[in-house]
Amino acid sequence: MVNFTKKPRYSYEDLLEIIRILRSPEGCPWDRVQTHASIRRGLLEESYEAAEAIDLDSASMLREELGDVLMQVVFHADIERDRGRFTMEDVVDGVVRKLLFRHPHVFAGAGEENPESVLESWEQLKREEKGQKTTAEAMDSVARSLPGLWRAEKLQKKAAGAGFDWPDISGALCKLEEEVRELREAVECGRGAREELGDVLFAAVKVGRFAGVDPEEAIAGTCEKFIRRFRAVENGARAQGREVSDLSPEEMTDLWDRAK
Repeated sequence: MVNFTKKPRYSYEDLLEIIRILRSPEGCPWDRVQTHASIRRGLLEESYEAAEAIDLDSASMLREELGDVLMQVVFHADIERDRGRFTMEDVVDGVVRKLLFRHPHVFAGAGEENPESVLESWEQLKREEKGQKTTAEAMDSVARSLPGLWRAEKLQKKAAGAGFDWPDISGALCKLEEEVRELREAVECGRGAREELGDVLFAAVKVGRFAGVDPEEAIAGTCEKFIRRFRAVENGARAQGREVSDLSPEEMTDLWDRAK
């Protein structure tokens, strides 16, 4: 039994100590054998659950999910503490230094700025901080583990910052139409569909950028709409004493159109 003093309310330091205890020889057998790779998915899942709490505007859920995200961060940092490469204190020190460096208008008397200029200078300071001399180097630093549509959007924004962009949405729409035609040709000839589909999605993200639409939010909304409409089709089929699989394509289309 590990000696840990129970309290009416716990602090950040208590969280650090709990994780250290759980990963110690006297702690939990499961926690002791975890690695960055084995709990990587947990970090992603907890982050998405926190995002869902934000979408639902649920304070109680967000409080809990942010705690789970923080626990994941501390766990990863403690693995590195064991390896002697850095500690949670180093993580905190690093992010504070980053915030100081990237906010000269607040901490270095660089003058008052508006939100747009702050964002622009943030990107410039970020490149300086990371030693990125070219836009291609900045693109290469965009995390490959990001959801594909967000990664595409970030790459396009960096290219646009270098002047590589359409002057308005009409060029982006024409490009999307071109890529759809090439996808159709690839499907018909049985070659290159994967690449052409990627091009269609990338071009669609570009259109979304000009329209001010977050691509991941857009596809999430479409998924929810699809569920609602499919439920209506399913209910329509069952009202006839049938299953969706029993319907003809024409009957499916009719129920789908009614759901719209």
